[in-house]
Parts: sequence; C-alpha cells; structure tokens
Amino acid sequence: MSAPFDRPLTADATDGLGRDAVPLASGAVSPQAGDDERVVESALRPHSLADFIGQPKVARQLDLVLEGAKRRGRPPDHVLLSGPPGLGKTSLALIIGSELGTSVKITSGPAIERSGDLAAMLSNLGPGDVLFIDEIHRIARPAEELLYMAMEDFRVDVVVGKGPGATAIPLEINPFTLVGATTRAGLLTGPLRDRFGFVGQMEFYEVAELQQVLARSAALLGVELTDEGSAEIAGRSRGTPRIANRLLRRVRDFAEVRADGRVTREVARAALALYDVDELGLDRLDRAVLEALVVRFGGGPVGVATLAVAVGEEPHTVEEVCEPFLVRAGLLARTPRGRVATEAAWRHLDVPLPRGGVPLLGGGTAVPGGTGGAPPSPGASSETLFDA
Repeated sequence: MSAPFDRPLTADATDGLGRDAVPLASGAVSPQAGDDERVVESALRPHSLADFIGQPKVARQLDLVLEGAKRRGRPPDHVLLSGPPGLGKTSLALIIGSELGTSVKITSGPAIERSGDLAAMLSNLGPGDVLFIDEIHRIARPAEELLYMAMEDFRVDVVVGKGPGATAIPLEINPFTLVGATTRAGLLTGPLRDRFGFVGQMEFYEVAELQQVLARSAALLGVELTDEGSAEIAGRSRGTPRIANRLLRRVRDFAEVRADGRVTREVARAALALYDVDELGLDRLDRAVLEALVVRFGGGPVGVATLAVAVGEEPHTVEEVCEPFLVRAGLLARTPRGRVATEAAWRHLDVPLPRGGVPLLGGGTAVPGGTGGAPPSPGASSETLFDA
C-alpha cells in the first residue's frame, strides 16, 4: 500500500474546495499546489507553533494572541494571514485550531457562492471552533456582507421567502474564530479587513530556514539528506517551503533510482538539472521568457502580450506565474513602456552585454565592468516598437 506522500501529482483544474490547482505543465517550482499534493503536504505539516519553522515575527505575535485568549477563556480575535502561496498560511490556520484545542472547518472563497452556504457553515460551528477561509478575497459579495455581522455579533440573518413577503430571521451562532488567508490583500474590501483583530504578513524564507524545513521533511519521508544536498535544494526553492518539499521528493526519486538513495550535493544537482531547475530556481518557462526578452528583443522594453506570444504562452501565465519571481530576483523589471531585462539577466544567461550597455531604470546605462553611464541624450528616442 502506498503512503500518502507517494501519491502522484494531479492535473485537475481545481481542488475539492474550488481553489485553482496547479497544472503539471507549470513545472516543479510553481508555488501553487494540486489536489493530491495537498495530501502530501498534510503529512508534512507541523502541528504546533513550536514545530513551525520560519516566520518568527508572525509566530511570536500569534503565540501571544492565542495565549491571551486561552487565559481569558474566550476565542481569540479573527486572524488574517496574507502573503504569496506556499509559505504556510494553511499550516498556521490548522495550528491555531490545534493550539486552542478546537475543530477547524476548512473552505475557500470561490467555494462560497451564496450567503446561504456561509450561513449553513456558520450555524454548524461549535463553541470556539475555527473557520478557515482560503483565498478569502474571492468570496462572493452577499456572503461577505453576511460575514460582517457574524464576525462582530456572532449572529446571522437568514432571509425566508422572496419579494415583499420576505422575512429576516436572526440566528445566533456560537462564538468562533475566523482565519482568512489571501495572496492578494489589496483585493480585500475595507470593511472586511477592518474586522480582523490580527493581521500577519508572511515573508519568503531564508535559505537556512528552508534547510530546517527540508531536514524535518526528510526525516518524515525517510530520506537520507546531507547538509550539502539540503543547501543545494534550498537555494533553488525560491524562498518557498512548498517548492522545497516538492523538489525534495523529486530529488528523492532520482536518488533512489539512479544513485544509492542518499541525497548529496552532486545527486541534488543532477536531479534538479534533469527537472530543468537551475541555480536560481528558474524553470524552463522562466528561462524562455528571459531568453526571448534578451536575445530576441535586445533586453526590451517589450509588452507582455508580445513576450507571451514569443514563448507560446498566455499573457496571464507570463504575468502571474513567471514575472513575480523574475522581478523579485532582480532579473526583470516592469516599466510603463514594457518589460525590461536587467544586467543580471544578461549575466545569468551568459549572453554578452550590448555594446552600449543595458539601460538603467532611472536613466543612463549599465556598461560591462562598470556601475553605470551617462543619461541618454535629450534627442534620443523613447519610443518602443512593442506595446506595453
């Protein structure tokens, strides 16, 4: 019988909660997770704040919130966790329930289409239970308005009937704690954001923290992982524990089939090269975008639609999947005129810098071996052939 962590990844479009699942074509370094991969993650998740690795500021603050609530004998304030996918928001939500000794009901914003769905969910909560809503910024507006009263007064109004004869029946619900998770805090409405008593901003992990995550996961998976192998995987994981654990499982497969089962630096490098994950954590699509920008368009500026056509992908895939990490890694910049490759992108692809240097965002040029050049002359054209 196969263990939960040995189940294959899925190519389904959505998971059981209505959240977008990651397609197999998105590569090993996508921060999203497929439905079956969440089963793997559940086996690797920590069950207490003491076991949770990383996010030290959020963990300390949350520990104070939970400890104060337990001493008062009341549910803690509602909690909002924001940050990129794969950093542990779901894990922290489950830890909150575990620390409080209560049940955790899990759903997602896209799955709540009507206010009645949310009312039924809230009425089934026990005293002190935790309701976790992932991607809460995508909750339907009628359900969000019902949530306001539930969060403040622990009461919902159930509308019976239609038209002039409709009647609102107040329904008392048990005190509960709402934990909302969002990857786009800016899309939350002001009234909803203001009702959260604690807001935790999740940050990307350092390599040393990812090595601790990998060491813990390797022990649970029964993988012999050396410090050098751990450092190699962590350095290519884009600061995201979900990606680190995924790469560990892929390297484990390589080590068991083509090596002695021990994950060393050499084994990790060979395995990650096979899966098209380079030293910075770029996959095939990331490099295709950079190569198109640098080689075909001379470093830009070029519009995202043109760039997407050049790599054979949809514009939203380039904009939402590739660009966030490329911008954070300092390889690509978004400008009003289009996308521009930085000097680091040219060097990473081992492509010689253009004779005139790479244009700097604030004016001037970066020349080979130098820190910058003179600003462009007043008569220089600022037009681009490619629309942003």
